[in-house]
Amino acid sequence: MSEYRRKIRSFVRRNGRLSAAQEHALTHYRNNYCIELTDSLIDYEGIFHNSNPVIVEIGFGMGHATIELAEKFPNYNFLGIEVHTPGVGKVLDEIHKRELENLKILQADAVDVLEHMIPLNSVAGFHIFFPDPWPKKKHHKRRLLQLEFVHKLSLRLCAGGYLYSVTDWEEYAAQMLKVVSEEPLLVNPFNGFASTIDWRPKTSFERKGEAKQYQIREVWAEKI
Repeated sequence: MSEYRRKIRSFVRRNGRLSAAQEHALTHYRNNYCIELTDSLIDYEGIFHNSNPVIVEIGFGMGHATIELAEKFPNYNFLGIEVHTPGVGKVLDEIHKRELENLKILQADAVDVLEHMIPLNSVAGFHIFFPDPWPKKKHHKRRLLQLEFVHKLSLRLCAGGYLYSVTDWEEYAAQMLKVVSEEPLLVNPFNGFASTIDWRPKTSFERKGEAKQYQIREVWAEKI
């Protein structure tokens, strides 16, 4: 009998009720702003119609930071990956309202997207803000930011590209810092947790954590 090896997932699936605006956006805007999961590498110039640097955000939730960054930095292209349908609907609605041409969405597991669709040496930055901490010790193996996954991210970063992760879970922050330090393709210019990056928007989730006096920790690493 072959040994079963559980595949790391970038999410835990949760159902959520759609608002009327989210449902409308999913029905009417999906074909314009979403990319479907395939076995073909993404042609960035083909979908964005320019050669600007590409930032990939994994697990954008309701997309508040994603939308704000895309609007603030029009000379960058943003690819948001999320499985939560209400969040996808929210972002599609905002893309349409704000006429954002530099933001596309992929509703799929990020591990699958990374393995099948993201070209090597092609990404200027990966954003992973507040990934599921899986706080119980028996669930730590489910965490996204482990050595194998970080190595795959590193291979897809272009030279000088960055991996930027943020959490309010102390023990997970230590794990993030450890796996980044053990990846030979990455260097941590802060030699520890990063200083607050001022261009990253705060989300409502983050503000709730701060209200509970959770410490926000940021990990920044760059490809050599």
